[in-house]
Order: sequence, then structure tokens, then C-alpha cells
Amino acid sequence: MTVTVDPADATFHVTDKKAGRTWRQSAISSVPAVQTAEAVSDRITLRLRPAGGTLDLTVTLRLEGRELVVELRGDGELRSPLKYPHPFLGEPGDYLVIPMNEGISYPVRDPSVPLHRLIAYGGHGLCMAFFGATDGARGWMGILETPDDAAIRLNRADGKLLVSPEWDGQKGRLGYARRLRYVFLDQGGHVAIAKRYRQYARQMGRLKTLEEKRRENPNVDLLLGAVNIWCWERNPVRLIETIRTAGIERILWSHGQSPADLKRMNELGVLTSRYDIYQDVMNPEHFPRLRGVHADWPTKAWPDDLMRGADGRLVKGWEVEARDGSRIACGVLCDKRALDYARERIPSELATHPYRCRFIDTTTASPWRECYDPRHPMTRTESREWKMALLDYVSRDNRLVTGCETGHDAAVPFLHYFEGMLSLGPYRVPDAGRRMQVIWTNVPEAVAKFQVGHQYRLPLWELVYHDCVVAQWYWGDYSNKLPALWDKRDLFNALYGTPPMFMFDRRLWEQNQQRFVQSYRTTCPLARKVACAEMTDHRFLTQDRAVQQTTFANGVTVVANFGDHPHRMADGRTVAALGLAVTEPNR
Repeated sequence: MTVTVDPADATFHVTDKKAGRTWRQSAISSVPAVQTAEAVSDRITLRLRPAGGTLDLTVTLRLEGRELVVELRGDGELRSPLKYPHPFLGEPGDYLVIPMNEGISYPVRDPSVPLHRLIAYGGHGLCMAFFGATDGARGWMGILETPDDAAIRLNRADGKLLVSPEWDGQKGRLGYARRLRYVFLDQGGHVAIAKRYRQYARQMGRLKTLEEKRRENPNVDLLLGAVNIWCWERNPVRLIETIRTAGIERILWSHGQSPADLKRMNELGVLTSRYDIYQDVMNPEHFPRLRGVHADWPTKAWPDDLMRGADGRLVKGWEVEARDGSRIACGVLCDKRALDYARERIPSELATHPYRCRFIDTTTASPWRECYDPRHPMTRTESREWKMALLDYVSRDNRLVTGCETGHDAAVPFLHYFEGMLSLGPYRVPDAGRRMQVIWTNVPEAVAKFQVGHQYRLPLWELVYHDCVVAQWYWGDYSNKLPALWDKRDLFNALYGTPPMFMFDRRLWEQNQQRFVQSYRTTCPLARKVACAEMTDHRFLTQDRAVQQTTFANGVTVVANFGDHPHRMADGRTVAALGLAVTEPNR
């Protein structure tokens, strides 16, 4: 490896002799003034003054074998994100590798890709702290080793997509040293990128497997291969008995019930759960204007336990629709205070309601936040720590199988499933979080192209954490949400070894019973079979990416054909259009 820095604009170029490629940066943002540059042995030290600021910045580049560690230290205000290092340029045939929820790839020459800024400190951003690019074999990745105040941004230069890191201030300053590790790969493409991050996750103590979690809580076994069902029927037991008779046997029932119904559902082997939230708090003065008051809002928190921004004002949370059609914003419960409300609520309820599971909304979906209330001040790092303490309390102290919204790998040691990991946030149907029960008969272009676009999607999350957490669709983007895409969703579930999610009432169940059963049979037995197995490989078997293959550590291989024509495999088998081929050991 050879690293060369250009002191004119602080870009650097990395020549990977083993891969036979030089990765060059482009200074597309404001160029920091280079005060000094010094090269000694295995490192280069730069002293920079970013444009328009008071920050004096020292940047150290240090080679560790085939990896380059970049560290930024500085003193002074950070009024806007620090955009450094600069992005690497791509070439035709390269694609960006971005762990947005489950994962996505963007060809660098694709003009249709929208530009994003994705934070690393919340599920609606990067769910894992890396980004990169590859030509399918050679590639590079950046691991954000200090992600709590970090983000990435997609840009374009000369018609090509670029991705670069950004550093947000910690209470208005750079604060602690920021660190980014670049890894250069001569083969393996996006799989090698994901596996290098898995190695990093193990080093960070995040690789806690479902097998370990099942030993700690045997009810975790009920989750493996279970379809997640959201249903608000008043007589759930009779409906569940009907569902089980139809052939859907393993069920995560996510809606809360009475003690008597919970007891019967537990006897039937259902993983009984309910919704809960420790974020949004509505001002009680607005209750008369609302269509209904959410029973799980911790209203006692208003206003003393809510987050305040740097301007002293309450941070705004979820907006609730009022009777007149307007929307009223909730406040946000400070993460430092949330645990006390969970301690007050959960044990007393479990004393009468024998739940086995609990879904905590928003905690991993919403960003780690700074709080400026002097009674409970908090940095983003402290926000993350308190969020994880809440989830640890729910899952470990209360021995509940626990899920959370959207997902972020900081929570992997504490949780068992994520609702929303399969549903890429920017590409869900409009207002998916409010109009959950609306079935869409038309398919928005962005949903078809990116949300279930086999040309773009990558199972990055599964390649890192498949054997640690169960990934599911979002509750406003479930398997039967868009019937025209149901077959394709089943293929993704089977290919990734994940279960589906259904949302229905009795009428919808009766109208589509056979289709629900088909979806379950296509996905759930396979998901259970590979639930505790690492996904070891993912590859495209055709140039158009229509036929894809995944391999799991227990020897199971899945081939999914997303195309319109049958595909003949090397072993002579034919995979039908929108069909599957599953190979098991010794079969």
C-alpha cells in the first residue's frame, strides 16, 4: 500500500499494489487550508484550518497493513459538519455499498439515484457504521470508529456518485478525536466489505448470537421462523386457532391482549407481544383536540423530563393528527429519563399480563440526541448509552423477547428482532407510519425501483448479523401491503432467511387466506432452518442481478429468480420466474 497526500487540497491517493488499482480522492467540498504536512515512517500528519471556521485541526494518517487509519483532533467551535476526508472517485462498473437498513448498492454512473445525508447515530440513516465502493471484486470501505456524531453524504461529480464522511459537533465543538478506518480489498466485493465489518463488530462486542440469546431466554425459540402478525381483532384467540388450523403455526402476535387471552395464546405456542414506546409525549393541553389519546404516552413526563435543544426549546417528536386534520407535534422524552418510566410500567403490567415479548417503538429508529436541559443534559453518546440501557432492561431484566423499530447495530447485544430492517426507509409508501392498514393497489415508482429493486438491494445486514437478530419488514410496509409486490417480498424473505410480516383484520384474512398460507410456507420453515446460521455468501448469478444466491453456515443454499424467465442453473435444475431453489446438506 502506498498513500500520497496532496498538500494543495488535502486529498490523498491510495495505491493498492495487490489489487492493481489506485483510489483517488476529489475535493468537492470546501478545501481546508493546509498549514503543515509531515511524513514520518508509517504516518503522515497534516495541520489544517477548515474554511470559514475557528477550528485548528490535526489529521494523522497511519498505515496498518492494508488499512489506513485517519484520526482528526482539533480545538475550537464546530458550527457546521466537518467534511473531511474527501470522497474517493469511482470508475464505470463501480457501485457504492451503503448499509441503509438492510443494505443497498448504487452504481456510480446511475443518474436516477437520489442524494442523501445518512447519519450514523440512528436507524433512519446507517444501521452499521461503514460505507464503501467496489467493482464486484476490488473495493474499499470506511469504518466510522467514532460514529456517535458522524454521517455520510452522497454527492455527484462529473456525473458520478461519491460518498464521503461528515463529522457533526458534540455540543458545538469537535470535542473528542474522530477516527475513520479505510480498508482496501483486492477481492470479494460487497461480501468482503460486510465480513470485514462483522470482524469489527465482534471486536466491539456486538456479535451476540441468537443461539446465545436463546440459551438465556428459551422463549427466543418461539421467534425463530415465526411470522409477525399485526391484527386488532377483538377476539384474537378464535382467529389464531383458525390461522393455525390453516397451516400458519409459528406466530409472533404483536398486539396487546387481556390476561385471559394471553394465557390461552401462550398455551397455543404463540409468542405474545405488545407495542410500547418511551419517546413521544403529548402536551395534555392538546388532548381535547385529538382523535384519541395514546395509552402508552408517558404523559407524566410533560414538560420537565423532555429534551431541549441548544436554543432551550422543547425538541419536537412525532406529529399527531388532530380532529381538524392539522398535526400537533409531541415532545421527546429525554433518554436519560426513559428508563425510569419503563421501570414503573413494565413489571407491574407483567404481574397480571403474561407477555413473552415486547416491541419498543422508535428507540433505535430515532437519532441519538443531545439534550440541553440542565436537569438532564446529554451528549449523543450518552443518549445511545441510555437507549441501550432501556433495551437491556426490557430484554434482560424482564426476560422478554424484545424488538425495536428500524434497527441499529448498537442494539444487537440487547435485542432479538427489528421491525423495519427489510424496509429501506426513504423508499416506503408515503405516510407509511400513519396509514398502516391501507392496502396499496398501485405501486409507487420508488418502491418498485429501490424498495424491492433486486438490481439495487444488498443483504448487508444479514451478511453481518443474520445469526444475531431477526430482520423484518416495517409495520407500514408489510408483506401484503402492496399485493402486486407480495411474491417479490416472499423471494427476498426466502433469499435472506427472514420471516414475513402480515397485517390484516378478519375480513382481509378470509379474503386472502390461501395467499397468507402460501407466503408463510414459502418463507417461515426456511427462516427457522437458517435462523441461527451465519449468512456466509451472497452473489449475483446473472449479469442483470435477476438471479441471486445466498449461502448459510449450516450448508443451506437459496437461489431466488426475480426475473421474468426461467433460469437454468449449473447443476441442471431450472428455477422458475419468481421461483426458488433451496439446497440443503446431504440432499
